[in-house]
Formats: sequence, structure tokens, C-alpha cells
Amino acid sequence: MKFDTDYIEKIAKIIAENGLTEISMEDGEQAITIRKDLPEVIAAPSMPIAAPIAQTPAATSSAPAEAKSEEKKGNAIVSPMVGTFYSKPSPDAEPFVKLGDTVSAGDVVCIVEAMKMMNEIESEFSGKIVEICVEDGQTVEYGQPIMYVE
Repeated sequence: MKFDTDYIEKIAKIIAENGLTEISMEDGEQAITIRKDLPEVIAAPSMPIAAPIAQTPAATSSAPAEAKSEEKKGNAIVSPMVGTFYSKPSPDAEPFVKLGDTVSAGDVVCIVEAMKMMNEIESEFSGKIVEICVEDGQTVEYGQPIMYVE
């Protein structure tokens, strides 16, 4: 099989129609990975959900306090998909990052497994890991903060 432009366009259409973020294929000596860029405002889906809940005065007053505490944590690295979080490339390996580690933009910080595919998650920010929000093997949702970089 040859990966011609028509074939690649069909694969891109499949990604768009099925809400996928990445697909990798290999055929003998050829390999291709097609990745869909996600908008930077990945956490936006969680905001409308919180807005209707903030109807009571107590909830309204705590919402700005929560937003301020998130700002102090630094930049959130969020899950681009629903899946299972893994901090290590294999069970007997060292974690990609630990609390206090310094990362650069583009460094792999974890894996999110979705549909038997291991998706490496890269940091969009350079800085120090100040919080890891999920445990190894825990299910993560789309847009859920995985860790914070300051």
C-alpha cells in the first residue's frame, strides 16, 4: 500500500468524523502518523458545566477563589482525550516526570491510553512540575488537568 495524498486525505476525514486526535499506521517500510491539533482552550468544555451550578451565593463566592488558586498553580497540562493515564512508558520504567522536575515545551510528560493506543502527551510549557493531579492507571476525561507547570 502506498500512502498517497488521496489516501492521507481519507484518513484525515476519518479522524475528523470520529473525533480522533491521532492515528498511526505502518505498512512494511512505510509509516505515517496524522495528528489533529487541538485548540489551546482545551479546558473550555468544563466551564459551561460549572456555570449552572454556581447559582447559589456560596458557590458564586467560592468560584473566583478556585480560579485564583488554579492561577497560582501555573499552566495546566490537560488530557486531550478520554483514556487511562500512565506516568511511565512501561510498568518497570521510571516515570516520565516527577513532582519538582523541570520540563521543556515538547517534552513527553505521560501517556494517555485510548482504544488500545498509547498517546504520548507533551508539555506545551517550559517550567517546573508543581502538581500531578492524577494517579497512575486513573481514567482521565477530555480537558481534565493532568499536571501543572509553573
